[in-house]
Amino acid sequence: MSFDREALAAAIARHGAVARVVIAEARGSVPREAGAAMLVWEGGQEGTIGGGALEWEAAARARAALAGGETRVDRLALGPSLGQCCGGAVVLVTEPWDAARLETVREPVVARALPGGHAVRPLGVARAIARARDDGIGLATRIVDDWLVEPVAAPDRHLWIWGAGHVGRAIVEVMAPLPGLAITWIDTAPERFPDHVPDGVVEFVAASPGEAVPRAPANADHLVLTYSHALDLELCHRLLTHGFLSAGLIGSATKRARFRKRLAELGHETARIDRIACPIGDPDLGKHPVAIAIGVAAAFLAGDARGHALGERG
Repeated sequence: MSFDREALAAAIARHGAVARVVIAEARGSVPREAGAAMLVWEGGQEGTIGGGALEWEAAARARAALAGGETRVDRLALGPSLGQCCGGAVVLVTEPWDAARLETVREPVVARALPGGHAVRPLGVARAIARARDDGIGLATRIVDDWLVEPVAAPDRHLWIWGAGHVGRAIVEVMAPLPGLAITWIDTAPERFPDHVPDGVVEFVAASPGEAVPRAPANADHLVLTYSHALDLELCHRLLTHGFLSAGLIGSATKRARFRKRLAELGHETARIDRIACPIGDPDLGKHPVAIAIGVAAAFLAGDARGHALGERG
């Protein structure tokens, strides 16, 4: 988990100043890991640090911190402090954020002094950041010499969703909240998208979607579910030529067989064609758009060693 600048900026734009609560340290049995965070404002919140008594108390303290404009650090043993069954302990850091403060976040690591910490960046903080950079290991959220150090979120995966019909909309709603995922959503006209698109999802209008394939990262995941079988086929053809991490095609066993034949006629090898999963999702869950979306999300999160992350082979 890491510092999600985009989510924080969106919340500030909607609500003004907000309080951000992050688990800076976690030991033993706790609901969430270090780096998990939530945003709190007067009358609402988003994100979660685990729910229950911990989150209830943290939200109340966050509103008080927001009203006072001060950072606070709370060290809580979940059993003795809150009566929770968890036997672990957490350190919560609560900070007020507004647009002006967010403008200061320009580096890939956010490091700042906690109350009582030295104003000048300690050597231990600089060393931790340098070690993570030199070793190529992601820096974990933690407290170093009374400074809170967090990596700024960057997407771990890129998902391109081709089609804004019922299934596309359901998949976007289910998957948009997932951390570390950048979603690009493509269709042929602006009116094909819903009035509300989740924060962080990039709408891409392309009259000829196939021509947009070269703009996708070579290691992106793709879901092809347009209104047209001809367009689906073109996209599959172009994706096989372009390259991808994984790809899923909405349809049936019959559609899969027809597409395998047509793509082979277009010059693609069978082994490469078989990397496109069709149908997508989990057939046991049914064909309702939300059921398909849940199956796709589960497969995406589980993945497998072959890289078929978006559906079942077979």
